[in-house]
Amino acid sequence: MAPRLVLIGPMGAGKTTVGREIAAQLGCKFADTDALIEADQGKSVSEIFVEDGEPHFRLVEESIVIDALNAEELENGVLSLGGGAVMNDEVQKALRNSPAKKVFLDISLAAVSPRVGFDNARPLLMVNPRQKWAELMNLRRPTYEDLADISIDVSEKSVSEISSQIIGSL
Repeated sequence: MAPRLVLIGPMGAGKTTVGREIAAQLGCKFADTDALIEADQGKSVSEIFVEDGEPHFRLVEESIVIDALNAEELENGVLSLGGGAVMNDEVQKALRNSPAKKVFLDISLAAVSPRVGFDNARPLLMVNPRQKWAELMNLRRPTYEDLADISIDVSEKSVSEISSQIIGSL
């Protein structure tokens, strides 16, 4: 059992919004691993980073992502991963072993800037947010590309265009 579709990509690419739209169109379940982490920990991702540190967050994230990839209730559903989840070796292994189609939502810095807003709600972007986002994207891009069955540049596309393209690829 596995989700039908897993959305990967950087923060601000629209994984949650697109995932919800696809799930609504397909009439299936949707889950976002950041929301699952928040529910599990009883606090926001930002609070976890500040209060418990990134290493703790990444351990919780690994467990949540792997559980979600194997969740019976998400069979044939849509799963959205946090931007950094794919950098974990165990998560990469689980994604490679999953029959789900992995879709990389790629986005340019110019297009993501108004979406993310580069505010304090994004704990990894608290110092020089544009530069940090670009650094994270450069570091993570090869992994996103390696894991993805399909890559879509979402920079100039609407949610409905992205959703239609992904659904058409299933």
